[in-house]
Amino acid sequence: MTADLDTTQPDGSNAPRPRRWAPGDQVLWRYRGNGTDEVHICRPVTVVRDEPDLLAVWLAPGTRCIKPVLADGTPVYREPLATRYTKPRTRAVEEWFGAGVLKLARPGQPWSVWLFWEPDWRFKNWYVNLEEPLDRWSRGVDSEDHFLDISVHPDRTWYWRDEDEFAQAQADGLMPAEQAARVRRAGREAVRAIRAWEPPFRDGWQDWRPDPAWPVPELPADWDRPAR
Repeated sequence: MTADLDTTQPDGSNAPRPRRWAPGDQVLWRYRGNGTDEVHICRPVTVVRDEPDLLAVWLAPGTRCIKPVLADGTPVYREPLATRYTKPRTRAVEEWFGAGVLKLARPGQPWSVWLFWEPDWRFKNWYVNLEEPLDRWSRGVDSEDHFLDISVHPDRTWYWRDEDEFAQAQADGLMPAEQAARVRRAGREAVRAIRAWEPPFRDGWQDWRPDPAWPVPELPADWDRPAR
């Protein structure tokens, strides 16, 4: 991974602007803990396409990723929902399993769309991950997950996911009421795009395949370095 900065200054800003990445470049897709600046999820990914209106990346099987776990090492999903977000946590390294994930994001949009396949490349579903719009930096993108998600199937049916986690996060003070209302609005807008079958759902990404020459990205030692 290289920290490649554009020396051209954006209008009204003194901060350097990251250049576009080329297909095959390796970058980091990270999430901050809710309400903090601390990175608690980090996934090394390979750039598929990087254009002004779309970032597409591939999360390969076997990629070593950072994930949150409870302080005793218990996976978060195994903890009862009532205490899932209040017990002390740490971070652990774990290999990504399954057939890999293609992630698609548009600048400024408060969600990304992930594509999942079965191991034999039968397309499984799209997954709309509601989140903060991606904050791009020289070595990747950062966001904050918003708990609520949407599953979309090949027959265009869809349903909400993790509404219980969304409610618990609000009860535990991880998401103020104003932010929760904004997330709901974003979710309704995503549903509108699904019903209208707008990009990326109609763009044929389910037929995409990764370049077999791409190596599995490595997890860098400074995966949690500040983005700025």
